[in-house]
Amino acid sequence: MTQGLTSDPNKESHPLLRLVDPGRVPAHVAIIMDGNGRWAGARGLPRIEGHRAGIEAVRRAISAAREIGVKYLTLYAFSVENWKRPRAEVRALFSLLQRFVVAESRTIMENRIRFRTIGRTADLPPKVQKLLHDLEDKSRGGTWTLTLALSYGGRSEIADACETLVRESLEGRRHGRVTEEDIARRLYAPDLPDPDLLIRTSGEYRISNFLLWQIAYAELVILDIFWPDFKEEHLYEAVLDYQRRERRYGGVPESHAKGYRRERPLEGPSR
Repeated sequence: MTQGLTSDPNKESHPLLRLVDPGRVPAHVAIIMDGNGRWAGARGLPRIEGHRAGIEAVRRAISAAREIGVKYLTLYAFSVENWKRPRAEVRALFSLLQRFVVAESRTIMENRIRFRTIGRTADLPPKVQKLLHDLEDKSRGGTWTLTLALSYGGRSEIADACETLVRESLEGRRHGRVTEEDIARRLYAPDLPDPDLLIRTSGEYRISNFLLWQIAYAELVILDIFWPDFKEEHLYEAVLDYQRRERRYGGVPESHAKGYRRERPLEGPSR
């Protein structure tokens, strides 16, 4: 029996939830879901069984994120590099994706979840594209956002944004130097806030070309478990870890600046 995307109202709250400060929950959590194949291999199972078990972990992650108060959840589902995998595995992955979307469409609509995708989705099989686009259109009014990164690469996203800028300049629709804001506005989902917390499973200390622009100041939590083993408590523990950290964005708290003489503020670089 599969678990749905929403928490069971009759289920007792996890003890870790009592430790979470509701006022400091990361608004946007992004997850690199890694380790499906190794999970299956360790059990003597075909790789597809690891991906199938990973779908259940996706459901648990969504349920936990909604329960704890996260507003945006972005999942790295299929990278541009994943096209290099055996054709049979790629077909199986998209078959699982189709089944997931069909199975959860009603729940997504009933719970006002806005479903989104980022990536070079035009490269996906036509039937998958239509299924995804239809759900994106129908769920546009949702108040909680689930984003799947599909045929996605951080470098590709930045390159695509730059290509758009070049085209606009050649067509005379923009002038002047390129700013960070110019690039940010041309990313796949410019209205999404940058992730506050990035979680990666499988114990690997890599970003793997995921949200390279957006995670500039995200807090990273690496979990030493394979993705199919991801449970609600792993998200709660990651959020508690996040809440123990001090986010500085390149500065320092006022309390750490004691002992310095008061000086005239430095002027910024001339433009």
